Amino acid sequence: MKVVIFCGGLGMRLREYSESIPKPMVPVGYRPILWHLMRYYAHFGHKDFILCLGYRADSIKRYFLEYDETVSNDFTMSDGGKKIELVASDIHDWKITFVDTGMSSNIGQRLKLIQPFVAKEEMFLANYSDGLSDLPLPEMIDFVRRQPEAVACFAGVAPTSSFHLVRIESGGKVQSIRHIKDVGMRINGGFFVLRQQIFEHMRDGEELVQEPFQRLASAGKLLSYPYDGFWACMDTFKEKQMLEDMYSRGQVPWEVWKAREPRKVG
Repeated sequence: MKVVIFCGGLGMRLREYSESIPKPMVPVGYRPILWHLMRYYAHFGHKDFILCLGYRADSIKRYFLEYDETVSNDFTMSDGGKKIELVASDIHDWKITFVDTGMSSNIGQRLKLIQPFVAKEEMFLANYSDGLSDLPLPEMIDFVRRQPEAVACFAGVAPTSSFHLVRIESGGKVQSIRHIKDVGMRINGGFFVLRQQIFEHMRDGEELVQEPFQRLASAGKLLSYPYDGFWACMDTFKEKQMLEDMYSRGQVPWEVWKAREPRKVG
């Protein structure tokens, strides 16, 4: 199943990094967050990627063109470094299509522009490039397959914000105040599963989650897969630092490939 990843945004709330590199290339540990996300999909057997590029597309292309597998894999070096034998490999069987979808395109426009690349797919996957999770992807895909009338599905995750929701009466009197996590609402966490019919519900210039998803919801064709496990996005510097701190402590729930694959020894 092909995986579409939206990599073209400016990442304005991560300006400390985004002025020099695009947000998908901001590192978590010694690999960019984009690599972590792609490695997640590859673990479940989905290794055919379509990257929707925009801002600093050259940085993303160059990273993969110059990819060094020794950084994230065990290897044996001999002959004074002239001979390298990898004990394991990660991206050797990935297929990556790089598509320029414009500097200012929204998510819906980027998806429309890569439509020819998924034209033969009855179902395909899509995601933002700044979110990580240990979501059980095969179960989510089966969840959608069991409901053939559904056209799109996204992960419904609990909000990570510390804000409170306030109901105000006339005159400014507060009627109620509740923490956003206590109201039973969920947010769109990405990790989309889409059927080919999604393109029939999209019009030129529309944002994916706005008009098309509203139409699908009204028609009873939009699903959300509720998930209460680990999910985090890297939308701000604070969130970036949280992921870095987790990585430095070895708390990496999104690295499902390490939790389920036995370590290879020579």
